[in-house]
Amino acid sequence: MQRFIVCLFLAVFAGAEAHAQAFPSRPLRLVVGFAPGGGVDINARLLAPRLAEYLGQQVVVENKPGAGTNIANELVARSPADGHTLLINTAAVVINMSLYRKLPFDTLRDFAPVSVFSESPNVLVVNAKLPVSSLKDLIELARQSPGKLNFSSAGVGTTQHLSAELLKLRTKTFIVHIPYKGSAPSLTGLIAGEVDLSFANIPAIQAYVKSGRLRALATTGSKRDPQLPEVPTMKEAGVEGLDVTVWYGVLAPAATPRDIVQTIAAAVTRATRDPDTRRRMLEQGADPIGSTPEEFGKLLREEMTRWAEVVKVSGASAD
Repeated sequence: MQRFIVCLFLAVFAGAEAHAQAFPSRPLRLVVGFAPGGGVDINARLLAPRLAEYLGQQVVVENKPGAGTNIANELVARSPADGHTLLINTAAVVINMSLYRKLPFDTLRDFAPVSVFSESPNVLVVNAKLPVSSLKDLIELARQSPGKLNFSSAGVGTTQHLSAELLKLRTKTFIVHIPYKGSAPSLTGLIAGEVDLSFANIPAIQAYVKSGRLRALATTGSKRDPQLPEVPTMKEAGVEGLDVTVWYGVLAPAATPRDIVQTIAAAVTRATRDPDTRRRMLEQGADPIGSTPEEFGKLLREEMTRWAEVVKVSGASAD
């Protein structure tokens, strides 16, 4: 009997060891819930080659835009929990829990937090032809013509959408929301003059601001961003209570084995320490993070509470 128990233990140990060594056994999918060209997509394509290098398998970025990232979220939540299908998303993955009455997944139950790759503030940008040069000018224009101005976002419930809803609340203005399927289409609409203003990620708008096609009025960070040092924070521009930091985090299906989650998290963190990747991230206006799964889990819970209150106060809804 004792010999049987020892043999059983050795078999289980050998199986676990083989399991750990087997990952990854094929290419990985890194799913993005937005169209190509936006902040999440940019971060995914910075991260993917480093993960491929460290994990020894190809990492394919797949864009699955639509339904406020819920198409991508559900796809990953229902994927085999073996670490080969991952999600990279922003706070939209928790915002949607209070924005939609019925969802086919629960963020805290159906996902395993892996690591936050980077973070950056949103920036309030306007079409260069809009006759405003400051946040004060924009607020005055919005108050003069309620409902005449409109803003784009990467979709209902994104931090871009709710940042604008917060601006409306704080300034007592009425600006119409025009949702798009991702940051890139949202910015295309803004540049083309289909909409007047938008909150967007620094990685997505930096080149357009520097070329003069968009005008940046304020950032949602607690301090000025080194990539846009001339742009004031919301507080400096006269609007309190609009500090919004956008994080870009990697998640896996909830039942993914702990050792695999830790392996991927270590690879994400290693990517944020890579000098070339780090330089490119900073040039894009994204701060490298590389958190532990535990730290990311704590952030998810805090963000869910925070954004549920914003959704409630603003009256935002996707239904």
